[in-house]
Amino acid sequence: MTRIDLHRHLDGNIRLQTILELADKNGIVLPAQDPDGLRPHVTITSPQPGLTDFLEKFRWPIAVLATPDDCRRVARENVEDAFRERLDHVELRFSPVFMASANGLDPAAVVEAVVDGAAAGSKEFGVPVTLIGVLSRTFGSETCFREMDALLDSRDRIAALDLAGDEAGFPARLFESHFRKARNTGWRITIHAGEAAGPESIREAIDLLGAERIGHGTRAVEDPELMDELAKKEIGVESCLTSNVQTSSVPSYAAHPLRRFLEHGILATINTDDPAISGITFDHEIDFAASEAGLTPELVALAMKNAERIAWRDGCLK
Repeated sequence: MTRIDLHRHLDGNIRLQTILELADKNGIVLPAQDPDGLRPHVTITSPQPGLTDFLEKFRWPIAVLATPDDCRRVARENVEDAFRERLDHVELRFSPVFMASANGLDPAAVVEAVVDGAAAGSKEFGVPVTLIGVLSRTFGSETCFREMDALLDSRDRIAALDLAGDEAGFPARLFESHFRKARNTGWRITIHAGEAAGPESIREAIDLLGAERIGHGTRAVEDPELMDELAKKEIGVESCLTSNVQTSSVPSYAAHPLRRFLEHGILATINTDDPAISGITFDHEIDFAASEAGLTPELVALAMKNAERIAWRDGCLK
């Protein structure tokens, strides 16, 4: 089977050892000085009350990004991790404003560094990489315009645009103009929706922002007509099993709707989301999490085929 991860945040996949080394280099005091001590501060160990609590674990990984070179290193290491996990293709997404936020970096410089690092990693390890820019809705509409400008500086090396963050507090309708511009640029569109808000969030992502794929989308099961629409329009769903349990988007693996998505003919897939934050690998998701979610080997194979079908390979870094 072709192994493809379509939904992986590179800023949610920063190695423990890298956090420690960058903190030492940049004079940043961490809550612990060794991997075992630091792990509970940056990795989920039990389900969180909600998405915003989950996002608290990003504090220290982002805090150590003090220079563009730090961002370059993290991007390259993400590709090395994909190689170690035997991925045939990986789509890495990142928010330049989020990565720049702790140390006042220039978001455009962050974008340039991430593109350079990912391209270098792709060449070194032979893993095809597609980059997806993320607008962090939590920072508000105006900041997202500035984030958009930073991403547009490298428009030819970024394949798609995403919207992530506080979905319930910042609905899709606030970002229509951003995504109109993105579509005019020629970028593909994927949107975090139906994770921290209901099925109406997924409808807005499709109808207002032009989403071709939906990140998470767990609450689509509450709307049978929406389920039909996702299948009929061949809108991909980037499912992230462990992440959804950890954010309490679903109460358990067994309650996850991925099996229902696949049986309904929806182009649903299996992805890692934030591997370092979640403490997982791609193998964990397809071997353990998928089984716990009730997927048979045949359904796992179908999800993998779906990923191959909806991957944006034409946007790979050269």
